[in-house]
Amino acid sequence: MLGDTPAVDEGRPPGPDGLPIIGTQLAFLRDPYDFMTGVARKYGDIAHWRDSGGDVYQLNHPAYIEQVLVGNNESYVKGATFQNILGPITGNGILNSEGEVWRRNRHRIQPAFHPDRIREYAEMITEFTEDVLEDWRDGETRNVHEDMMELTLKIVARALFGAEVDAHVDTVGSALEEFMLATENLAHLVLPPSVPTPGRLRIRRARKNLDEVVYRLIEERRRNPTEHDVISTLLDAGHGGDGRSETAGRGPTGTERGVDGTMSTEQLRDEVVTLLLAGHETTALALTLTFYLLSKNPAAEETLVTELEDVLDGETPTVDDLSELSYTERVVEESMRLYPPVPGVVREPVKPDVIGGYEIPPGSTIRMHQWVVHRDPRWYDDPLAFRPERWSDEMKADLPKLAYFPFAAGPRRCIGDRFAMLEARLILAAVYREYHLEAVPGTDLDLMATITARPKHEIPMTIRER
Repeated sequence: MLGDTPAVDEGRPPGPDGLPIIGTQLAFLRDPYDFMTGVARKYGDIAHWRDSGGDVYQLNHPAYIEQVLVGNNESYVKGATFQNILGPITGNGILNSEGEVWRRNRHRIQPAFHPDRIREYAEMITEFTEDVLEDWRDGETRNVHEDMMELTLKIVARALFGAEVDAHVDTVGSALEEFMLATENLAHLVLPPSVPTPGRLRIRRARKNLDEVVYRLIEERRRNPTEHDVISTLLDAGHGGDGRSETAGRGPTGTERGVDGTMSTEQLRDEVVTLLLAGHETTALALTLTFYLLSKNPAAEETLVTELEDVLDGETPTVDDLSELSYTERVVEESMRLYPPVPGVVREPVKPDVIGGYEIPPGSTIRMHQWVVHRDPRWYDDPLAFRPERWSDEMKADLPKLAYFPFAAGPRRCIGDRFAMLEARLILAAVYREYHLEAVPGTDLDLMATITARPKHEIPMTIRER
């Protein structure tokens, strides 16, 4: 559908009609995956619809998505929809913040994700994984998603904050879980943020419980800073000698900032919570969904296990093994293609842009769905099939840019993408070196579609020793 750039159309792209006031909101929320896929297949590379917040433009072609996320990214912000969903728990962390606040804090956090630092995390990742596997018993049925959520939370806390959170795993995990479940609530998504819905009241309680742990971590690092952890880095860069910044006013998105742009304790809290949430939620989901897919595709599991036997020879996987575990990497890539942990990205233009020949006005919402693009038959042969072997070097070279974007793209690309891939591959290798996982018969994969693609129900799996 793409060719020479057409003249600017003063109308709107085609798209589904909706009800007065709420537009297509109910149809979208009833089955988001079916709705956004149907819109793409029926209306093409750019479609228009309306929800309770106004005009929505859904982009379904990699070139259009690249324009928004990469080429013309300075014309876009995360937008009110994104802020209203995430803000109540993450505040003004790097997922939400904009402008100078975002640039400064991302720059401060970036060293924690330098490739050399990421390599240092590998031994800790496998150590924590083996601790979890020690509790597994042959023949038992487990909620593996719960196991992976706990594991990845412990890993991110140790790797990024130099902290042991074993005593607080239930508190932190429950608070984050409560928040994610509350965001799926229809009232939370439709009603103005000022309305105290039951879901929002649960979020407030979750935040209170979470903050007790996070502020304790911050105070511990204030008393005993280390060279590498993120909290110490932010304290050193963003505070004076006693760790207290004077308040100099409000930042561009409402956060407090200290003199000379220093970081307030509240802002530091926001960054820590953001990294805790983003640093364990998506990786745990990717692993859970990969386990499920492998249980349904025994040939892929057999190929994976054969590679692990050949490369590892029964030993614990290390970072140096990863270059030889090419099929293991392809399994993770294919899993995140078919079931991207983050199923969609939203942006809001701050000034007019032209996409696909249509003028996009400020204040509208741009939706770009990995779920849709990753399953488009134009880019992927037999797109609904789980085929890790498709990820050959030749296939990657031929794939259009942003036909695959599980970590988003451009300046706002996930800061922890390399860490997540290292973690997922090492955990996957450690698990399948020792175990075969069977999905309990009758288990269906029914996913929510909020910030992440979370299972609505448990995914029980029976553990079998090899």
